[in-house]
Amino acid sequence: MIQRVQSIYLLFASLVILGLFLFPLAHGLYVNGKLVDIAITGVYENVNGQLKPVETFVALTGVTILAAIIPLVIIFFYKDRKKQIALCYSAIFLLIGYSFWMAQTVKKVVGEITLEYKNMGIGIFLTSLSIVLIILAAKSIKRDEKLVRSADRLR
Repeated sequence: MIQRVQSIYLLFASLVILGLFLFPLAHGLYVNGKLVDIAITGVYENVNGQLKPVETFVALTGVTILAAIIPLVIIFFYKDRKKQIALCYSAIFLLIGYSFWMAQTVKKVVGEITLEYKNMGIGIFLTSLSIVLIILAAKSIKRDEKLVRSADRLR
């Protein structure tokens, strides 16, 4: 059944990861005397209120799309709950590694500048939110598996 609560959690996790394309990782930073914003797709210089691309992150953009597709794929393994749980844990580990890579990319662009709270974008926190949603989905899948096993014992 696709209309289970874990499907909603996994759908929201995917949407949250896709939200990285909308929200910057860091904004309002002065790097080499230029005002820049850092997003998943690259570094953008703010020139008279217009964002001009300076550097692109092709690999990071591709992995972001892949990371957003994985929770959607997990939804369709609803007939094999054990595989669904294993894929949820794999997605969590992938997102932890992805978060580390994303943080290192921002750190490389920023350099010696200390990233303050006011310069952090919403995008920095979105992967953590998607990890929490996938953990909630895994717990719901385990609850379903336990329910099915208890129903099998009654027969």
